[in-house]
Amino acid sequence: MPRVLVADQDPAIRLLLRRCLVKAGHSVRDIEPGAANREESFRQFDLLILDVDLPGQSGSGLIRGIRDCSAIPILALSGRSDEATAIEALKSGADDLIRKPLGTGELVARAENVLRRRAREQGQHVRLEAGSIEIDLWHRRVYSRGVEVRLPAKQHEVLRALAENADRVVSRNELLGRVWGVSDLKRLYYLRQVIRALRRKLEPDPARPQYILTETCIGYRLITQAPARGAGRARGTEPVTK
Repeated sequence: MPRVLVADQDPAIRLLLRRCLVKAGHSVRDIEPGAANREESFRQFDLLILDVDLPGQSGSGLIRGIRDCSAIPILALSGRSDEATAIEALKSGADDLIRKPLGTGELVARAENVLRRRAREQGQHVRLEAGSIEIDLWHRRVYSRGVEVRLPAKQHEVLRALAENADRVVSRNELLGRVWGVSDLKRLYYLRQVIRALRRKLEPDPARPQYILTETCIGYRLITQAPARGAGRARGTEPVTK
């Protein structure tokens, strides 16, 4: 489920955008534009939809400030019809611009186009296979041995974070911050419970995981190639109680 941060000065537009994006299958949070340059959790989102028509403030300056600390894709919104506004926003770092009044269908299409383009640029996996596990990130579907597995939101978000970093270690702090919004290790119990649930649903033998591995005291790794049969349990994994 792509995560979208909406920053518009008009509460009615924020509500409109939230409704149409949620209906299209996106997770949405909305804030006022002035809070965007103080937002410390851009990394928790896949797209920023930003109103650049700000009284007493430069929209392009706001975009440049965000670009100084984040590479998040930005879809700019503007009610101005002049070409200069669009050129300034795009040169400042916006990925696309759409004009108000909004056509919600066009906005969703442009937002999804920006997300697809950024995924291709970064070489992200849209569909990933790890043995008998198949993960379709774009359509938010997971399969095990060809059968679709329904996952609650937290389980899917943890699996998605691992899949986006396939074969690399994702730290416990990063997973906690991304999925629960905090990096407090006191909440590590919740992460461990989610990992256990994922193994029960996806691993051929949850007690001897082959794909969702533990890196002791560091984090977790989703590997795309299981160790050869007979090689023993991979180093760094942990048995899982059923």
